Amino acid sequence: MDSHVAEYVALGSSFGAGPGLRPRAPGGPRRSGRSAVNYPHLFAATARLRLRDVTYSGATTADLLGPGAGGVPAQLDAVTAETRLVTMSIGGNDIGYVGGLSIASLPRPVQALPRMRRRLGDALDPGTLDARFDGLGARLGDIVGRIRRVAPEARVVLVDYLTILPPSGTAADLGRLPEPVADWGRTVAERLTATFRSVADELACEVAPAAAASRAHHAWSADPWTRRFQLGSRGGAPYHPNDAGMHAVAALLTELIAPVGE
Repeated sequence: MDSHVAEYVALGSSFGAGPGLRPRAPGGPRRSGRSAVNYPHLFAATARLRLRDVTYSGATTADLLGPGAGGVPAQLDAVTAETRLVTMSIGGNDIGYVGGLSIASLPRPVQALPRMRRRLGDALDPGTLDARFDGLGARLGDIVGRIRRVAPEARVVLVDYLTILPPSGTAADLGRLPEPVADWGRTVAERLTATFRSVADELACEVAPAAAASRAHHAWSADPWTRRFQLGSRGGAPYHPNDAGMHAVAALLTELIAPVGE
């Protein structure tokens, strides 16, 4: 690889990794769910950047800041003084976003299990939700600060979440997903966007507005960029980006980001 090609580091969880999208990224741990056609790979190929993709399904902001379960290194360890671009798709797991939607979509006997009831109850509790968002903003700020200390020349882009749910008032069949949980999911999505924008404004980084770009491409639309709930992850995990969604985010980054390192 040409040493003059700018280095791009992709951080984040499954919305960046692309579980269920084939083929898997060469060398990526199987548990990471890292796809060779996730948006970091697609964008890096278009922009001709040297990619270090450390996205990992299930990751939270804690996994960027420190080692994860099973000895997985802190994702921030991938950032070096040579890094010129960092993207992050992170925060949803801190809040319990897709996890809450998924539990509420499971068959009722599974939802009734005590562990599942506790997890969903915690996710839906307003006080818990507020506390989780308060902590998320602080940790995102810490992450951006650490990137700036290690790679002061790097552009930092928070990649917003693709829209999953149809807008309020849509007479869509949401399958097993109860309307109150769908309303909660819409609120969480809006607050994630607001949190990213607040952090970006405070720390002079950028936001790739994937939520706004995908409003007409929710999972129940005629041209979806995310998946509805299903048992299994072929073609993309439940309530996650599909192939079209990953291409859309890569195109959004291509439009947003001028050539790096020139």
